[in-house]
Amino acid sequence: MSEAMLSKVRKLLAKAEDPACTPAESALFTAKATELIARYGVDRALLAARDPASDPVGDRLVDVVAPYARDKAGLLVAVADPLRCRCVRRQQGDGFVLHLFGFASDLERVELLFTSLLVQAAHGLAATPVPAGEHPAAFRRSWLAGFAQAIGERLRAAEAAAVADAGTASTALVLADRSDRVARRLAEAYPRVRTAARRRLAGGGFGVGAAAGRRADLGDPSVPGRTAARPLPR
Repeated sequence: MSEAMLSKVRKLLAKAEDPACTPAESALFTAKATELIARYGVDRALLAARDPASDPVGDRLVDVVAPYARDKAGLLVAVADPLRCRCVRRQQGDGFVLHLFGFASDLERVELLFTSLLVQAAHGLAATPVPAGEHPAAFRRSWLAGFAQAIGERLRAAEAAAVADAGTASTALVLADRSDRVARRLAEAYPRVRTAARRRLAGGGFGVGAAAGRRADLGDPSVPGRTAARPLPR
């Protein structure tokens, strides 16, 4: 992502995190940052349609470690899928390796957002008390599931708005072709891949986690003044 684009995103998120901001103002700044990131993805796709070498299809491995490795992996999928990337989850010890497939610019966006959202999820979980009578691990797993679902919904909405703003009928065709090419790349690497079974979670934290996901910043994780990452509570 260009320095000019990153500078705009950093400034918007710095404003959103200012304690003097009202919740409405903060939400407005965060929405604008999300819009810029989505627009960047569409711009790169249209550029690559004219110059394929500028944005090749690629892949990368992401280690997802305990605690809550399966739930972190779910968050990564929730980020990757709306940004036209695909994931294959592989067991590794008590964690996972996720093999991501996508165009270079989209993989860049996924890693940018996932890194930031892991930090935000850790802060959100640490600040959310487990209700009396709830099993802590079950509550936190359901919290993370709600968080991931809300993030995925927001990213899909931002991507759809960016496509609509592009204003050309060919944009949707370009993006559909990119999705097809990523799917073919995954199928070449994993011809027998299976879809994971849907999880059933017993905890009561889904709604609280979803609310946190709707408030989360969807921008650059290196904004000046951000606190360092902390591990997820056990």
